Amino acid sequence: MSPTTVADEQTVEEQNAAACPVVEAVETIGSEWRLVVLHELVDGEQRFNELKRSTGASSRTLSRVLDDLEEAELVDRRVEEKPIATYYSLTERGQALCPVFDELEAWADEWIDGVEA
Repeated sequence: MSPTTVADEQTVEEQNAAACPVVEAVETIGSEWRLVVLHELVDGEQRFNELKRSTGASSRTLSRVLDDLEEAELVDRRVEEKPIATYYSLTERGQALCPVFDELEAWADEWIDGVEA
């Protein structure tokens, strides 16, 4: 193995800088539960208990994930007073992920064995 040169290190640093937006995007949406919740909200607004039932997440996990997604400005929370209910929906930023999800699903269908839409 040859020693690493300064030129090699700069190339690695440049490559890391170029990949940075992709890495940031994956870190923002990339946890299993975040993806599941975002996918569930693609079809429209849902109440907390609807999301809990459809995702199978525990209340604690779902609450944490929704807080994270709200902080990332991907999900919006709306609270109704009568009857008391909390609704979640995708923000414009969250909706912008829909074509990305479609492409990932198409890629998985083609390249990952055992994946069905």
